[in-house]
Parts: sequence; C-alpha cells; structure tokens
Amino acid sequence: MTAKNNQELSIVVMPDDSLHPEWNDSGKTLDPNTFSLQQEIFSRYGSDEGEAFLFMGFCDKTVPLSMSLDFWRRMAGTFVRKLSRIPELETLRHKAQIPPEPDDIRNFLEIAPLMTGSEYLTPEVLTRVWVRLNRTFARAVRAFPGSVEEWIRSYSPDVNMAGRVYFHLVENRDGDLPFAFLATYTTRMDKTGKARHTPLGRALKEFGKDSDTLLNLLVPVHRAAVQSDFVSEILDSGEIFHTLGCTSGEAFAFLKEIPLYEASGILCRIPNWWKGKGAWPGLKISVGDKQPSYVGMNAILNFDARIFIGDLKINEAEARKLLEESEGLAFIKNRWVAADPEKLRQTLEAYGKAKKLMRQGLTLKEALRFQLSPDKLLADSSDVTSISNGQWLDSVIRKLTSPEELSAVSLGKNFRAELRPYQKKGINWLWFHHSLGFGACLADDMGLGKTVQILGFLSALKSATKAASRKASLLVIPASLIANWQDEIAKFTPNLKYYVAHPSVHRSKKITGKNAKTLNRLDLVITTYALAQKYEWLQSYNWSYVILDEAQAIKNPVTKQSRAVKKLSAQNRITMTGTPIENRLSDLWSLFDFLNPGLLGTSKEFGVFVKKIRDDSSGFAQLRKLVSPYILRRLKTDKTVISDLPEKVEMKTYASLSKKQTVLYTQLVNEIRAILGDAEGIQRKGLVLASLMKFKQICNHPDQYLGTGGFSEKDSGKFARLREICETICEKREKVLVFTQFKEMTDPLGRFLAEIFRRQGVVLHGSITVAKRKKIIEKFQNREYVPFMILSLKAGGVGLNLTEANHVIHFDRWWNPAVENQATDRAFRIGQKKNVVVHKFLTGGTVEERIDMMLEEKSKLSDDVVAASGEKWITEMETDELMDMFRLTL
Repeated sequence: MTAKNNQELSIVVMPDDSLHPEWNDSGKTLDPNTFSLQQEIFSRYGSDEGEAFLFMGFCDKTVPLSMSLDFWRRMAGTFVRKLSRIPELETLRHKAQIPPEPDDIRNFLEIAPLMTGSEYLTPEVLTRVWVRLNRTFARAVRAFPGSVEEWIRSYSPDVNMAGRVYFHLVENRDGDLPFAFLATYTTRMDKTGKARHTPLGRALKEFGKDSDTLLNLLVPVHRAAVQSDFVSEILDSGEIFHTLGCTSGEAFAFLKEIPLYEASGILCRIPNWWKGKGAWPGLKISVGDKQPSYVGMNAILNFDARIFIGDLKINEAEARKLLEESEGLAFIKNRWVAADPEKLRQTLEAYGKAKKLMRQGLTLKEALRFQLSPDKLLADSSDVTSISNGQWLDSVIRKLTSPEELSAVSLGKNFRAELRPYQKKGINWLWFHHSLGFGACLADDMGLGKTVQILGFLSALKSATKAASRKASLLVIPASLIANWQDEIAKFTPNLKYYVAHPSVHRSKKITGKNAKTLNRLDLVITTYALAQKYEWLQSYNWSYVILDEAQAIKNPVTKQSRAVKKLSAQNRITMTGTPIENRLSDLWSLFDFLNPGLLGTSKEFGVFVKKIRDDSSGFAQLRKLVSPYILRRLKTDKTVISDLPEKVEMKTYASLSKKQTVLYTQLVNEIRAILGDAEGIQRKGLVLASLMKFKQICNHPDQYLGTGGFSEKDSGKFARLREICETICEKREKVLVFTQFKEMTDPLGRFLAEIFRRQGVVLHGSITVAKRKKIIEKFQNREYVPFMILSLKAGGVGLNLTEANHVIHFDRWWNPAVENQATDRAFRIGQKKNVVVHKFLTGGTVEERIDMMLEEKSKLSDDVVAASGEKWITEMETDELMDMFRLTL
C-alpha cells in the first residue's frame, strides 16, 4: 500500500491480540521525515513484524510519530537500550537474552496512550512483543557475518554498545572524603559466568600506554569526555587510572551525569539509594483522609502536605537548613539523600502555597483534577509535587474501580429481569455513584446488557425514593432506539411510568402538560438528541438523572447537539456507550464535560495537558487513573464476564421508518385492503406472499421497493441503525456477517458498510462461482482485517465456516427460525473462540414486528412446526387478521 503524505500510521491491537498497522488521515500534511519513517516501518512490517519492531527500537527518537507508533517505539527502544548494556554482548552474540521484567511490562501498560485497541492491551501482548524482539535480534545476529557492534551500526550510528569499562561510585566511610570513584574494566568470565572486574590502572601495565588495545578499551570514555568536563579532566590528567576521593558535591555531579556515561557505552555501579531517584526532595500531599460532612464533587476535603526526601520526612526548618548547607547530597539520619538545591527550593515554594490551601480547603473535584495537573494546584511545582488519596478517598476510589466489593441494592418487587452476576455488579456500581453524587459511564461491550442495567438502576431509584420526593429522569437516545427501549421497558420494568417525547410515537399515553408537577408523576421521559435541542420544556425542568444512550453522539464538544445536551439540568448524569471511549482524547474530554464538568479542566487546559503527554507518556497513567473510577467497561472476553455469558447473545434490534418509508408502507396497506377481500385460493396465497415481500423491501429501503438506485441512508431506518452498530464494531476492530434474503441488497449494503469501516469488505451471493466463493471466504477468514461479509441468505445460510466474525446481523427476516439459525451458525460453530452477538433487525410498528411477536408465541408451541411451514402459515390467516398484521402503528 502507498500511503498519502497526510496519513498517519498506527499499530492497532486487535480483539484476537494480534497487532496490525493501519493508515488513517491525520488532517494535516506530515513532516517529510515523519512520512518517510512511517513508510519504512510499514514496509518492514509487511515483511516481518519482529523486524519492524526492532527497527523502531533503533530509529530516530526525535522524529514525531502517532501516539500509538511512538508507544511501540518507546518499548522497542527500551529493549535496544538494555541490549546495548549487556556486558560481553560481542561474546554472547545471538545467545544474549533479555527477559521481560514484570516491572517494565507493568510500566508500559500504565503509560500506554489512549489509542485504538488499547482495551485489548494486556501483559501477555506486551510480553509477546518483547520475546519477539529478542528472537528477531538472535536470528539477525546469527546470520550477520560481522561483529555485533557492526550489526548495531547498520541500524543506527547513535546507539553505542556497552564497552568493558565500568565507573564505580561507593560510599567511603573510612576515608577523609565521603565517596570514592574507581574505573574498572572486565577481563574474563569467572566460573559463574560473571565478568571479572580489574582496576583500569592494570590496563596500563597489561597493554601499554599507547597500544591499540588500550585505545579501543577507552573508546567509550573518550565519547563521554566530549560532553563531560569531569571525564575529560580525569582522562587528560591520567587520574582515571587511580582511585579518587570525592566530596558530596563532586559525587552529586557524577550521579547526575550517569545517563550520559551509559549512552556512551560505560556501565555504572552506584549506591542503591540513588537508583530510581527515590531520594529526591519533594512535597507529598494527601487529600481526603476523613469523610467530609457531605459527598459530591464539591465536597470540601481535609488536606495535608509534608516535605520528604525519598521516604524520609523532614520539617520545613530542616529543609531550609539543607538548602543553605547542602552541595547536592546530604547525610541525614545515617543515610545519604539527594538534597538537590533547585529541587529543595521548588519544594519549599510549593509547601508555602500548600499551607495557604490547607487553610481554605480543597473540593473533591479539585483534589481529583490536580492529580492530573499538580501545577494547577501549586503553580510551576508539578516536578516536585505528588498528590495522593487519603484513607477515606482511597477507599471510595477502590470501590469505584472494584464493583465486586459493593453491597447489593434492592431493585424493587416489580423488576422482572433475570440478571447475570456481572449485570448485578453493574447496577450496584451505578448505585454507589448515585450515593456519592458522581456521574458515571456504563461502557460495557455490545451485547452485555447495558439497557437492562439502566432499567434496574431506575427501578432501584423508584423503589428507594418516597413518592413525594420523586422526580422524572430524562433518557436521550438516537431516534432509531426508541422501539428498543419501549420493548425493554415493557419486558423488564412494566411499572415504570414513561413518556416518549417524539412526534412519531403515540403508543404512550400523552401528557397534557409539561410542567414540573406533571413531570414529577413520571419516572422517565424519552427523547432524541435532535429534539433535546428543540423542546424548551426539556431544558426548563430539573431532572433526577439525564441519561445518554450511544453517548458518542456528544463526542464533538462544539456541535449544537452537544451544547444543548450539556445544558440540561439534572441532579446527576449517566452515559451509555458500547464504543471504546478512550480512542480519542478529545472525545474523552467531551464525555466527562457532561458527566462531571470540570474534572478534566477546561477544553483549553486539557489541550495543554495533551500536548505535554506527547512528550511525557507518564501522563497517560495519570489520566487513566483519574477517569477509570467513573467508567465501567466489561468486555465479552473479560474473565469476570465470560463464564457468566452465553456463547451466543441474541437480541432484537429495532429500527424506525423514515418519512419516505412511511408513505410507501401506508400506500401499500391501502392497495392490499382494496384487492385482498376478492381474492381466493392460490391467488390469495400468492397475493399475501407477494405483499410480505413488498413490505420487507420497503422496510429495508424504499429504493429496493421502487427499483431506483440511490439507497440514501436518510431514507432507511435500518441503514441508520446499521451504521450505529457497525461504527462500534469498527472502533473495536471486530468483524460482522450481514445476512439478507435479497441479492439486490448485497451491493448497496456493501457500499454503505465500506463507507462506515473505511475499508472494503466482501460480498457473497448465489451468482458468485464456487471458485470465487472459496477465495472470498479465505480472505475473510484471514488475519487481515476484512471487517464485514454480506451474504444472501440462500448462498450463505449453510456449509460455510466464518468463525472470524463475532457479530451476525439479520438485516431482513426470513420468518423461519431454522433458516435464520443455520445462517447464524456460520459464525457460531466449532472453532469459534469468541462470543457471538446476533442482531435481528425489526422495523417498529410494521408487519416485521407483529410477525416476530407471533413467531414467539408459535415457537412456544412447537419450533418444528414453524420451521417446517416457513412463511406459509401466514397465508392461512383470515383477512381481518392479515390487515391487522399489515397495518402501520406509529
């Protein structure tokens, strides 16, 4: 593939844990160096995945890449850095092993950016990449005819392999000066396989002052001397060949230059207390040790700030004394600590500001937000300030991130659903957020039952609130979901008093007024995103909850739709989405601007934070830690869910008729009424079956019925619903089978889905030859991401093995359960390792919905009878029954 210069390369983690390169429009023309590097990575990936990752480990770190690609470059770079630090690498060659350290893997998981596929990123995925890097290195070096150093140079001239010289800094308790410096070199391996260290002075005697061997040995030292005055001085004076005493100031200067020495190829042995910079001075702030008098984002929390050097607590007076006396290292309480004067000065300034804040208090929202950006709390002090949760706040956050620890809530006697354990935990989680006044995002995977969990929560809310205190909640949804919600409410919470604020729905009892008194008698009002902007009375009422389904509808914060929804007044808010909300940072901000306004700061402040974390990836860990308590996302692959979940989840998916469909459907009903009464026998049966076919065509798309070719999305409710489902499937990089009984629908559906997925799928129908069918199936079953396959039901209903898909959509219905089940079993069969979600499309208020209801009743009597008769049983119905079934109910 040849990418354009405005396309950005990412590496996406797929649902099966594999990694795939992917081009996406960046919206801008990329720097030529970036574009060239991306092309090289992509080219190598096509030949060998391990080679591409190894190349990234050596490539120029200053060339900007996408956050996804930069993450993998950082990980591969860590591998290369550790590889280049192996003593005797030249001797070990392909036998050198760098085992993946659990701490490294854990750190990479924490700093992983919010990117497409990040929800599938696991320790196992990262470990597999690390092991592959090791194997690729071993294979490449084994085949390389030259030295390891030459092999490294073939990748990058900037990576220096570790030489044989070591710098040691040790505490010198018996000498006049507190530290001692010594340079050594390795001679040979002892019996344990470890390198033996010999003072560098011996090299003068062993090799001679001017020998080539000595000069080669000192190459890393000469590299370091170019940038280090200390190394340059001891090299020129010859003191590098002797043991040197050091003051604490000299030792501090040496320790700060260690990265420079290691980059030059010198290995360093230093005191443990310096490693990880754990002994640096800083201000540690603890917020929320005690429970506040009331809870909520504006609750005032207690606040404590203390000065530490490493894990050693000191008071302000001690810190000021150190600032006056220290040369960078100080011996306190029988141990050395890094008393860097600049860090101490910053810490004392931050402590002064913190003391003022302690007197005025800190809200919970501020406390949580400032964990993301400490500099907003104590200006220009983020480098020396860490903020942690106190005992009470820590216990709250722990419960928010661990739903299994929460107590069960009563759902009321009228709730009728049989909940799975993870769904009960989801309702308990929502209830705990309710008790705290926090907004919550229920982001469970598609098919895990978000709707029933929300209904369970609303049932619990109604049961726990006295009638006099009740207020209605508002549910904002896409218009295509109205029938779905009505069906679920009737099934699980029939006592829930609700009103659908949409002109196309008249089945709910109309409310005569829209004032507070009238609305207080309702439990729920349902409206659409479009009408939330239009109906002023929705804006004037203070709702108990505003709940958004398909909340990705407000991902763009500047649209009128997003602004109108965020203006709605409510005691609290809930969002629902099956789409990974962490794929784009701007989407995440907009969602939280609705849920818990101010938690992520203003849009401008969050933009500044995003720019920072492109350079410092540790910011992703902070962001993930901040938002995770308010997002509950369970995947179908979660161990806590999968044992709980049937292997096949079947659901009815309702669509509404467009205006054009409504007109055509009504005309057809009138035409049938006029001719059906006079028809008899075979003619009548043929008329009924032909009418059923026409109704199906209208419900699919008006252009199918009329024979025209536009197939515009706005003219079909099913197309709109198909987009909503497939956009989520696309975000998760999953695959879907779409079945239709009409060959003429396969191409329009193929074009429509290619637009949604931004890549081509495949189409299979009866006119395709057997030889081509085999290639189509192989292409879909391949690990390459071919997102969808559209099949005519007769061609694809039997005999195929399509286990790469874990979604099945029946776009139109055969009205024969056996035939539909055979089609579903193309994905749900032996070899399928994923849970399959089956969507059965129905157009609400039409013959499709009523036949489905009849089939349910008939299947309770005998599935076999229905399966054997197909649609023929419909032709036996009386005329009045038929017209009642055909009628349009809006």
